[in-house]
Amino acid sequence: MTPPEDPLAFRFFTEIGIIEQLATNRLERGLPDGLKKSQFAVLNHLARLGGEWSPARLASAFQVTKGAMTNTLRRLEKRGLVDVKADPSDGRAKLVTITDAGHDMRTQCVHSISPLFAGLSRQLSDNDLAYTLPILEKVRKFLDSHRY
Repeated sequence: MTPPEDPLAFRFFTEIGIIEQLATNRLERGLPDGLKKSQFAVLNHLARLGGEWSPARLASAFQVTKGAMTNTLRRLEKRGLVDVKADPSDGRAKLVTITDAGHDMRTQCVHSISPLFAGLSRQLSDNDLAYTLPILEKVRKFLDSHRY
């Protein structure tokens, strides 16, 4: 238990950190074909937002090094889940898009972790989740606007 004298915001982020660790463990155990969380996160990002993304822009979005993102993209490209091509406006740069197989894999991943969602739904109602989501979105937007 966190000492009650800790600031409320600290306790809030401690809970988020613990939730992230538990969710990551559960997610990675449920992902198909040995997919890693970082790979799923990129597929999910590209599926949700669409378009073409440079590796540098993806690295910035995920706050990882360009090298780490390049490694993740190479693994996804090798599996045919993303397409990496030269940027026609800058031959030195690359552009990344999700493939149909990548969309299918993302759908398969979401399906594979659905038992977690079902279990959560037995503990939290849709109203609870709907109430909490805008608060979490505010926290994300705040943190996003205060990146270093």
